[in-house]
Amino acid sequence: MSPRQTIDSIYRSHSRRVLATLIRLLGDFDRAEEALHDAFAAAARQWTEETIPANPYAWLVSAGRFRAIDHIRRRTRFDAARSDIADSLYPEGEAMETAEGPEIEDDMLRLIFTCCHPAIPAEARMAMALREVCGLTTEEIAHAFLIPAPTVAQRIVRAKNRIRAAHIPYEVPGKAELPERLAQVLRVVYLVFNEGYSASSGPAIVRADLASEAIRLGRLLLQLLPDPEVEGLLAIMLLQDSRRLARTDAAGELVLLANQDRSLWDRGQIREGLALSANAMSAADVGTYALQAAIAAEHARAATADDTDWRQIVMLYDLLLTASPSPVIELNRAVAVSMRDGPATALAIVDDMLKEERMARYHLAHAAKADFLRRLERPDEARQAYETALSLCQQTPEQAFLRRRLAELGGKASR
Repeated sequence: MSPRQTIDSIYRSHSRRVLATLIRLLGDFDRAEEALHDAFAAAARQWTEETIPANPYAWLVSAGRFRAIDHIRRRTRFDAARSDIADSLYPEGEAMETAEGPEIEDDMLRLIFTCCHPAIPAEARMAMALREVCGLTTEEIAHAFLIPAPTVAQRIVRAKNRIRAAHIPYEVPGKAELPERLAQVLRVVYLVFNEGYSASSGPAIVRADLASEAIRLGRLLLQLLPDPEVEGLLAIMLLQDSRRLARTDAAGELVLLANQDRSLWDRGQIREGLALSANAMSAADVGTYALQAAIAAEHARAATADDTDWRQIVMLYDLLLTASPSPVIELNRAVAVSMRDGPATALAIVDDMLKEERMARYHLAHAAKADFLRRLERPDEARQAYETALSLCQQTPEQAFLRRRLAELGGKASR
């Protein structure tokens, strides 16, 4: 692997953690983002095959911090007051932190709690978290939420301004505050995992770095606050991530759940996930993450696709929709209904959903419709639905899968 490829790989796996630590050290989101880019630019100039550091994370944090200090000190000729800022960031003689101790390990959690602070408008928290924690572009976030990109950009700017103006602390709150802040944080961790489990765009289905980081954060949250919903979320992530190696073939092509080689599933993750799921479902109040974990558990317990208990899964989706109505959950339920009652019943559900503008822009809704039509042996309508799904899809492996389906139906992909 060339130094350039190594740097690209490190950027994918480490950049969010480097940013989280730089925010703590520099005390400002924009300054930290500038420092992050400066650090990777310095790595591109300086690293060779012989000089790639043993601890790239610590090197990048150090480089970013030093460059931020240099920028501030160069500006002091115009604003003498800023020299105090530089001195506070790196007092004379202070040693740079390089060890990955507990403080640095918790920086990602600090970042999530900051993005989810109650002082930030609710509609901005998720956009801010996806930008800063996952590193998604404004366009990718807009696609994920089915809203215009300028709206996302405005929300992120407002969130940063609120953090700065309200002096929101960059910290994990005390235990007394954790319960009331937990729901938003769990949602962000799940968003991080989902982006890792099924990337919203790009050349790969899975971003293993994000999925693994979300699981690590889930474990840390469970230590901070033992709670059935935390157990449920960690169970979902473990059970879904257990299928990672089976979700693509040797060529990187998407493999559907029904066709996966289940011998590749991680049995250790499944055992841990099933135990956590059982604990979450035995709680006095069963929450939405516990229900989603129970659905994942049904898939994990099935030795073959034919052994899947679709009646139980539909029942769990019914409970989940009652507890937390969502068009995505409704779409997933429709897929389960198609397996229990047949594709005609599910097609009627999805056709009704597609009347809503947001769902009409969601490629998976059209892909589900296309599959139901294919199974009903209505090829012309199926081709049209696959074409629509392909026009909306931004992930390369999913695009390839949709093209294969079109080819099987004798159609030509438009892109």
